[in-house]
Amino acid sequence: MTDRDDDLSARDFLAHARAAAPSGSARAAAAVISLDELRLRRGLDLEPAPARWGRAQLAGRLVELSAVGAVASLTAAVGLVLEAQVEGEPVAWVGLPGASFYPPDLADSGVDLDGLVVVRTPTPEAAGRAADRLLRSGAFGLVVIDLGPGGAGAALSMGLQGRLVGLAQRHDAALVCITEKPADAASLGSMVSLRAEALRVRQGARYRCAVRALKDKRRGPGWAQDEEVDGPAGM
Repeated sequence: MTDRDDDLSARDFLAHARAAAPSGSARAAAAVISLDELRLRRGLDLEPAPARWGRAQLAGRLVELSAVGAVASLTAAVGLVLEAQVEGEPVAWVGLPGASFYPPDLADSGVDLDGLVVVRTPTPEAAGRAADRLLRSGAFGLVVIDLGPGGAGAALSMGLQGRLVGLAQRHDAALVCITEKPADAASLGSMVSLRAEALRVRQGARYRCAVRALKDKRRGPGWAQDEEVDGPAGM
């Protein structure tokens, strides 16, 4: 029997079961399983799509992007910014004193600086509250919190983390926090759904930006994605 024949027999079974179920019978309706569930029970479920570092894949999640040494955290985050803008999603970048990006580099990468909302806050907790207000508006598809070098030991309260995750899920937005810490250091908190590190490897005038999952509640750690990019002027 082919997969197509299996699908047809499954659909015939469901159609027959629904036709036989008495109208208004909650027990009978509950007994009729979905086609997806039937395929899963019969071992026909398809493999999930490969993990990917992309805005759409991070939507509804609290993500921490951290590394030390030859970091490419800004490069990985800017890639998300560019992707969001191409999708027509507004982006906000929340930063602390001493944590910033070089605007000409972003412009060279194709980022529309006029369409990027930038917010400066004095402390990590204030940055979290700013992100709360931005997400609550429902206007942003991506919010980046850049905690920078001073954010190595930063912590966001569990209550704030819970609100941020709830808002990200409600508005299908990605929330990415950038920190500087080694892979074995503790994450921002238990509400972090994905923690990844981004490192760069020099290759002449270009380098590779490699993103590796250290923790992923949905797919498990260990997956990686890398791409070749141009280095900023002067590198």
